[in-house]
Amino acid sequence: MALSLNDEAPLVRHQKVSAGASQLLLPWIEELFAETSSKLSSLDAIAVGVGPGAFTGVRLGVAAAQGLATAARLPVIPVASLDAIASQLRLKPSFISVGARSFVVAADARMGEVYWATYRSVPNQLPQRQGEIHLTTPELVELKNIEFLAGSAIAEFEDRLFTSIHSPFPSSRLDPEISVNAQGVLACAQNMWHQGLQQDIHLLEPLYIRNKVAFTSAERSQQHG
Repeated sequence: MALSLNDEAPLVRHQKVSAGASQLLLPWIEELFAETSSKLSSLDAIAVGVGPGAFTGVRLGVAAAQGLATAARLPVIPVASLDAIASQLRLKPSFISVGARSFVVAADARMGEVYWATYRSVPNQLPQRQGEIHLTTPELVELKNIEFLAGSAIAEFEDRLFTSIHSPFPSSRLDPEISVNAQGVLACAQNMWHQGLQQDIHLLEPLYIRNKVAFTSAERSQQHG
């Protein structure tokens, strides 16, 4: 999580937990407010990652944002997970050194599928997503004219991602380690706030790209050809 107040550097709490995140989240939030001697009601808005991603984690984040925003009567800013990753990627030295103008963020969606989206680099701005976030098999990720690839799908699917091009990307144009974090969500949310894209809490919901989470054997065979 991240707390941004005025022009000060944001305070960030980032910790991987295997279980029990629901019991830790609210105490962490209280700790950040105590550290800054601030209150929830002093914020302009609450930003939250709405997915796509792990069902439990997304629901936990959205539920927490709903409760906090309702209590403090604050608007919310929903941030797509791949957009947050793209905003983080633009600051990494490995990405900057390549000077990629177009790139893809591809995250493992489980069930043999990938969440992915194409982005365009814009000087002194956050990357701009080109179209919608897709859910496909790894073979259908479109990498023609793409100069960089990032996300957890790289390690999970390896060469299956590169069927649309003649050969895999060199390691200098890959980032398989990057994943969404609060700083990426914050960067996107600040940009959306300046564009007036905050919304009423009653409109907040997870971003579900996959509408069905279970398939019959026949459906899986048809989907994968």
